Amino acid sequence: MFDPDEVGIAAKVAFLRRADVYPIPTRTVEVIETHMSWVFLTDSRVYKLKKPVRRDHFELGSVAARHRNCENELDLNRRLAPDVYLGLIPLALTAHDALALGAPGRVVDWLVEMRRLERSQLLDVAIRAGTVDRTRLAALAQLLAEFYRQALRVTLTADAYRARCIAGIDDSVRALTAPRAPLDRARINDIAATLSRHVRIHAADFAARVAAARIVEGHGDLRPEHVCLESRPLVIDCLEFDRDLRIVDVADELAYLALECEHLGAAWVGDGVLAACCALAADAPPARLVEFYKAARALLRAKLCIGHLDDLAPPAHARWIERATAYVALASRHAQALATSASSALAGPPGRPRH
Repeated sequence: MFDPDEVGIAAKVAFLRRADVYPIPTRTVEVIETHMSWVFLTDSRVYKLKKPVRRDHFELGSVAARHRNCENELDLNRRLAPDVYLGLIPLALTAHDALALGAPGRVVDWLVEMRRLERSQLLDVAIRAGTVDRTRLAALAQLLAEFYRQALRVTLTADAYRARCIAGIDDSVRALTAPRAPLDRARINDIAATLSRHVRIHAADFAARVAAARIVEGHGDLRPEHVCLESRPLVIDCLEFDRDLRIVDVADELAYLALECEHLGAAWVGDGVLAACCALAADAPPARLVEFYKAARALLRAKLCIGHLDDLAPPAHARWIERATAYVALASRHAQALATSASSALAGPPGRPRH
């Protein structure tokens, strides 16, 4: 009986490295390995092959599971990039037991096929090059505002939403204060204490977001490298493998983009998109809530950086520790802004006595 998993990942990758196997002729094939996938960039297309991996949030151990994941990725990403995600293409064994891409045969895997984007148009590249087009940022804000307007609303209680926020902070702190993470643990604990206290003191802010139906099934990973500023901007690479990670406050997701732009030295880019998108949606999240989201997201990003220490050899650790340290510094900056605003509120207006 034919077992579709009989062809190993190494054989598949070796085959897909060849320029002569693709249905659309290409001169070269650039290969990128990620945690979850092997990505093959031809002259005009991108092909993504999922790894047969299992994690807490997803299971891709079988061809059937990877096929379902590819279908999910296609459907979800067409929400913000409909003309980029072209379809699925089978990798099959022919009658002569030779691998073939997009040909009849016994399917041994599936690939997501995408239109290749111009790298210079990606937002992170444009930020580094100083070529960000403000007109296209305005168009991006319109795209996102419409996306969030149509996004599925998620029903949960205010208490449940606050609990999610606290759990996320606690999860980040556990990873960042573990023995493997050579970071400033006292600083991280101080940040976490400030954020947890903020959730308790300003519980009404979080309840108001729930009541206003601002909790949606969003993109889940809204970073500059996933934004392409073509004449009609688009956003790629949503978190397709876990719906829970896509459940966000709209202001949280936009604050995440703003934080990542700040990390690249261009805070004005993300803050401008956030402000424009909120204006288009008639949304006015409190400034302190945005600061909270930025700090919490910075802790999360630091946690993800530290997670690379488990997957990489020690020579690569220094780079990820440096990045984690930078994100902790960003988290501290925004947490301090929260603490300062709280102190100012307690002090009251200048010249008035406190009771």
